[in-house]
Amino acid sequence: MTDIAVRIENLSKQYRIGGPQARYKTMRETLMDMAAAPARRLRRLGQPAPPEETIWALKDVSFEVEQGEVVGIIGRNGAGKTTLLRILSRITEPTGGYAEIKGRVGSLLEVGTGFHPELTGRENIYLNGAILGMKRAEIDRKFDEIVAFSEIEKFLDTPVKRYSSGMYVRLAFSVAAHLEPEILLVDEVLAVGDAAFQRKCLGKMGDVAHEGRTVLFVSHNQKAISDLCEWAIRLDDGRLADQGPSGDVVGRYLEEELGTEAMFGGHTTVDPDPSRPMRLRSVMVVNNEGRQAGQVEMGQPFRVRLQYDVNRPTASAHAICYFLTTDGINVFGSGDTDCTPQRLGTRKVGSYTAEFEVPPFILNEGSYLISVNLSIPFTRYLDRHDSLVRLTVVDRSSIRRTSYQHRRPGVVGLDLPWTYLDGEPVSES
Repeated sequence: MTDIAVRIENLSKQYRIGGPQARYKTMRETLMDMAAAPARRLRRLGQPAPPEETIWALKDVSFEVEQGEVVGIIGRNGAGKTTLLRILSRITEPTGGYAEIKGRVGSLLEVGTGFHPELTGRENIYLNGAILGMKRAEIDRKFDEIVAFSEIEKFLDTPVKRYSSGMYVRLAFSVAAHLEPEILLVDEVLAVGDAAFQRKCLGKMGDVAHEGRTVLFVSHNQKAISDLCEWAIRLDDGRLADQGPSGDVVGRYLEEELGTEAMFGGHTTVDPDPSRPMRLRSVMVVNNEGRQAGQVEMGQPFRVRLQYDVNRPTASAHAICYFLTTDGINVFGSGDTDCTPQRLGTRKVGSYTAEFEVPPFILNEGSYLISVNLSIPFTRYLDRHDSLVRLTVVDRSSIRRTSYQHRRPGVVGLDLPWTYLDGEPVSES
């Protein structure tokens, strides 16, 4: 029989929301309230109590995680992901149901969790080890590895209250991953770190998984969920909405989300907003025949056409368009100042239409999302729209189908010529 590391049965958590916030009172106000309390109670007799507004952050969630399994938890903001991990970490008590956890738990839920701000980084390493039930000799054996991974040797004897959020996360993740918990809980807090450290953390979580430890990983990075996790569960409005192999769950989630947020026909419009300096009006994909299209042929060029308004003169602005895969990989971006930097001058008031051409074989077969930003580079967004249009690239080449069976690997689909320097390997027919 397979060992179960985490068993959750009908787990629920309710919060009260929207109530009046109490303020601190002076001594005089407190004494006056005490004197007036009997009269207030008499006035309330026979009156119904005001209803309390509540919300179910989790409602009747049940699932099991096997020992050594890596499980991704996905869903919209407010779906209950963090609440679930807080209950498993024993930070929050459930309102109903229960969770059985078999093994020592290490968690990284939010910046600051588990660290004492007045203690140094060195002292907090030993404190966290003691909380996990480790002996000092065990912590000593892992100490140098923790410090090396976190890359904060210079600040090891500085109180952590003086750490930046990035330094805090570096040390916190290193402690959580290296002190050998049987179960590791990681929330989206990794997004605080820089890109290089995020990659390093994901690699370490992969190592932890291969060592047979259990990992529950909350992330909005669908690519990381698909790559790192064998199994995924999806929460929606506090309820378990889906579970299964991670690629399948992520795919169904993206299809549902994009079905409501992105246009499939290769064109979408945006409501005008004269209060903005610049405002996007529409985005359209135009195929090689000059028609609007939500699907294009891999071997044919196509164009992306933007319409936008400049509502007041705006200096150093540009329009930029991004192509992303449906799991969030940024394939490329193109801006209207890339080849014409003089456009970074002041934009004149008016309505404009601009387009650029994407050459054939740039995008591999598959689905892509087009996002558009109107911005002042490296300063601020003037108008931003993510996943505005969905585009499908199809490959009808029989030679490619024969060579790659399903689809060629990778994101780009370039045909690159090969030259043999010692003769052609195939005889002429």
